[in-house]
This record gives sequence, C-alpha cells and structure tokens, in this order.
Amino acid sequence: MKVTDLRASRALLGAIAAGLLMTGLIALSAGWLARPDLLPDAGPSWYVWQRPERSTLIMAGVWSLYALHQVGFWALIWYGQQRVGKYTGRLHLVNVAALAFNAAFVLLHFAQTQLWYDGLAQDVSIWSSQFSVIILLVWVLLMENDRRGLLFGRTVPTPGGAGVREWARKYHGYYFAWAAVYTFWYHPMETTTGHLIGFLYMFLILVQGSLFLTRAHVNRWWTVTLEVMVLFHGAIVALNSPKQLWFQFGWGFATIFVITQMHGLGLSRRVRWLIGLAYVGSVGVVVSILGTAKLATLPRVPAAEYVGVFILAAIFAAGLWIARLIRPRRTPEDTPSPVPSGDQVTV
Repeated sequence: MKVTDLRASRALLGAIAAGLLMTGLIALSAGWLARPDLLPDAGPSWYVWQRPERSTLIMAGVWSLYALHQVGFWALIWYGQQRVGKYTGRLHLVNVAALAFNAAFVLLHFAQTQLWYDGLAQDVSIWSSQFSVIILLVWVLLMENDRRGLLFGRTVPTPGGAGVREWARKYHGYYFAWAAVYTFWYHPMETTTGHLIGFLYMFLILVQGSLFLTRAHVNRWWTVTLEVMVLFHGAIVALNSPKQLWFQFGWGFATIFVITQMHGLGLSRRVRWLIGLAYVGSVGVVVSILGTAKLATLPRVPAAEYVGVFILAAIFAAGLWIARLIRPRRTPEDTPSPVPSGDQVTV
C-alpha cells in the first residue's frame, strides 16, 4: 500500500474511532438526558421519541440546523466534483473540511437533543426516514451491479442498462448525503440500543460521504461493512419490538449478503461456499427451534430490495428519457472542444 493510501485509511480509522466515542457519549448521557414524558406507542406509523406537544420555536431551530447541515454538505460534494474530480490515496482539503463540518453538526445535534430533545420526527413521518435509507441500500445494489453483479456474481440487466447505472454512480453522493443527514436529524440522540446502533451507523455513513474522491471511499471491505451494518441494526430494533421480526430482518439482510454482496470482495470459491453453508446452517437452526412458519418471513427483505432495484432503475431511465426530450439540441457550433485526456475528470 502506498503512503498516500495510508493517509486516507488512517483518516478513516480515526473517524471510525471518533464515531465510536460519540456513540459512547450518547450512551453516557442516559444519566442526565432531560427526556420529556413520552406518549405511548400507537402503532408502526407512530414515533415514540418526541415531545407530546409541538413547539414551533424548537422546530424552527431543528429545521434550521438540518438545512444548514444539508446544504453545506451538498456544497462540499459539489465543490469536490467540480474542483478536485480525481480519486487519490490522500485526503484533499475538501475532505478535511467535510469531516470537520460533519463533526461540528454531530456535536450540535447532541447539544440540541440535550436542550430541546425533538428532532424532525415531530413534523415528518417515520416512513420518510426509513425509506430514505432503504432507497440508499437499493441504490448501492443498482450501481454495483456492473462490478459485483446482482445474483451470485452475475450482472443482471436493469431498465436503462449501463447508462442508468453509470448515472446512478455519478450522482449517488447527493442522494446519500440527503438520506444520511435527514435520518440523522430525524431522531433525537436517544440512549436506547436501537438508537445507539442507528447513530453509529449514521456517523459511519457521514464519514463515508466525507471521504469522497479518496481510495478509502471505494474500499470494498469498508463499503460492504456499511451495507452489512443494517443487518445488526434491523435485527436489534426488531428484537425490541412487539412483533419480534428479528429473523426477517437479520437473516433477510444476510440473504442479500450471500446472494450479492460477498461476491464483490474477491473471495475464493471455497470461502464463498463456506459462508453460504454457514448461512444455510444458521437458518436451519433457527427454524428447528422456532418452527417452519419463520421461513415465510425470510424472502421479504431481499425480495423488496431486488424488486426495488428494478423500480429505481426504471424511474431513473424514465427521468433521463424525459431530460433528453426537453434538452435543447446542440448545433456543431455549440459543441465544446474535447478535453485533453490528461485533464479528464473522474467522478
């Protein structure tokens, strides 16, 4: 590994350590967090962790902090694409700025929770937060289809073909930044196990977003780790819910790992077979203990995500088709001169 590659990797490890420390601080705040009197759970569409009465002043502050965080992060990504453009093994100044910027808003959100408690949940549906992350995970499956395939290492044709997948890769940073920042501000920094795992996950996604245009950003072991973390978060949250859908989420996301995600890691066939057999064995153990009725829940998560890949690709394909229709045609005089190969930008 080159020295420059180590710089970005060390920054990544340092940022992960900072995320773990911040998660620990949130856990410690259980001893002093001024939690309001929460209303009882009213069903799957109800978010418990919010004040019983909405405060316009508090929500104006929360929305202002969210907007500053969101627009600022987008601006940093845009600057990186326009002014930097190329992947390197070292940190660019814009990466340092992005890491510091996101760290500042993490601390602001922590302070805001201690003072005001409420997040965006007071004004928007829990489904908006959940689906923002679901679409992010589906988007990853779509844009990685060319590299690692969708089914056991094989690329699966999707609506719009390679052009749509290339568009998804080029512009994914803006959506991922929105999904991460929006979900981050949706929740107060609560101290339940589900919140702690969820905030650690959001911290790591913010770190990933801050390392754009570095080789650490495209390290396949790191990116798959981010994908697989939702397995643990989903299973833990489900374990603490009345419906006990931990098998559906835990083994459902494990199914996606076995079918798709592990095939982009360069593992030998023997290792992949061992992982697959371990997965089948673990399913057998759970079913033998809890009954075969559990098997009906196993395909729900992977089926939803794989169908989502085709729906998302179709939406992108339709959008690009409409854009081509309304885009004015260029005359030969309007066509810019080609950029010399040495100056081409890789995004």
